[in-house]
Amino acid sequence: MAGADGTAAAGTRPGMAAAGHRPATTTALLVRDRLFIGGDWVAPAGDGTITVVSPSTEQPVGGVPDATPADIDRAVASARAAFDEGPWPQMAVEERRAVLRAGLDRLRVRAGDLDWLTTTQMGAPMHPVGQGTVAVSLFDYFLGVDLPLSETRRGDASFGVVCHEPVGVAGIIVPWNAPSIEVVMKVVPALLVGCTVVLKPAPETPLDPYLFAEALHDAGLPPGALNVVAADREVGEELVRDPRVDRIGFTGSTAAGKRIAGICAEQVKRVGLELGGKSAVVVLDDVDADQVVPTILAGGMLVNSGQACSAWTRILVPRSRHEELVDALCDAVADVAVGDPFDPATRVGPLASARQRDRVEGYVAVGRAEGATVAMGGGRPTDLPVGWYVEPTVFVDVDNRMRIAQEEIFGPVVAVIDYDGDDDAVRIANDSVYGLHGGVLGADADRAHAIARRLRAGTVGVNCLGGDFSCPLGGFKQSGFGRELGPEGFYEYTEIKTYAFPNAG
Repeated sequence: MAGADGTAAAGTRPGMAAAGHRPATTTALLVRDRLFIGGDWVAPAGDGTITVVSPSTEQPVGGVPDATPADIDRAVASARAAFDEGPWPQMAVEERRAVLRAGLDRLRVRAGDLDWLTTTQMGAPMHPVGQGTVAVSLFDYFLGVDLPLSETRRGDASFGVVCHEPVGVAGIIVPWNAPSIEVVMKVVPALLVGCTVVLKPAPETPLDPYLFAEALHDAGLPPGALNVVAADREVGEELVRDPRVDRIGFTGSTAAGKRIAGICAEQVKRVGLELGGKSAVVVLDDVDADQVVPTILAGGMLVNSGQACSAWTRILVPRSRHEELVDALCDAVADVAVGDPFDPATRVGPLASARQRDRVEGYVAVGRAEGATVAMGGGRPTDLPVGWYVEPTVFVDVDNRMRIAQEEIFGPVVAVIDYDGDDDAVRIANDSVYGLHGGVLGADADRAHAIARRLRAGTVGVNCLGGDFSCPLGGFKQSGFGRELGPEGFYEYTEIKTYAFPNAG
């Protein structure tokens, strides 16, 4: 039997903890046996369970109901009714903002719980800052954005009021590598503009959304405005196919994104895709090696243990400075602390699943077979026999045509690729089916900026990692389409409607 918040009777909610500290809890506290549909905690239609396993201990840490197609149907029906008949879309944006602000206030005091949940579920290092803390900050940013939803345009004979109106029911599918952040990145803009939402978290990280649902429910979000149903990919596809859903927001692999885009195209359904990446950072020949290497690491294998679509995984270096830059990079990688993601010293934690570790190790083997050389790492840490760990790995002697230079590995593995001159660097950087992120590091800022303008990527950091919450995030080419963050992220969940009126007299 469940409590009002869907927590199993064996325990209560996890205790609140300050960011960066593990709260006292037990496995029972992480067991949920209800879904959040229609503003209530309801029993699932089936009896399946998604078991959450810690990537650092390889032990179960909790579970949630495994939603069935019937559960998806019920959640979509709830969101559809809430949009068509409920008050949420009809409320003024400031009224919606006030409800969400109240939800943020409730969530803020549980930021430590969110940090802990993310690290427990997928192994993200708690430091330098937990993902839950980032998610709360992002939520706060969104609520402060000036959001003009209409403007008047006048002509000679008439004038028009151009409005951004909510697109309708938003089906949101979030990945496992940044669950709390991705929930906020998609759900808050959709709700603020007046959409209703069906949220499907990844099976690896289904626990975070329960805290969001609790906070927004307690803040007075109308029933059906948010529904949470965890399920595998096959059942999740029911959400994409349902004609009552007006838009899909998806972050994940390019392969899955292509399938989703195809399904949506059949219905001319709106869709936003934030997909894979194989991002290149161009290191110019005028850099100080000791100064740029920390930035390279922070933008690559240290980003979520390399499990980030935006990570710099191709390090383009001038051939004339290859040895110096590789030595500096390998020396820095050798000092990277790998281990318990709750340890404040850890910078690379375990990979999120055994399947993910197998994938990364498979690519290391492919790189060796293709003729690349492992300059650092390439195996499992010998002092970490338990947990899905791999060593931070640096490949050299890499040709950009190799699979390890073209395919997304999604782990702490980077490939150093030599180039000859600025034009060659641009050619190599753009020689990819992806175009999500990139970087240029150089002492001459004007030269670096000029090269950045030639890179085909949605975000390019010039002597820095990238933009902040106010800057749109999204990709070129097979890295997807649509944008998140900034004001642009809100308008992805709207349709443009024009009201035309005759001029007086």
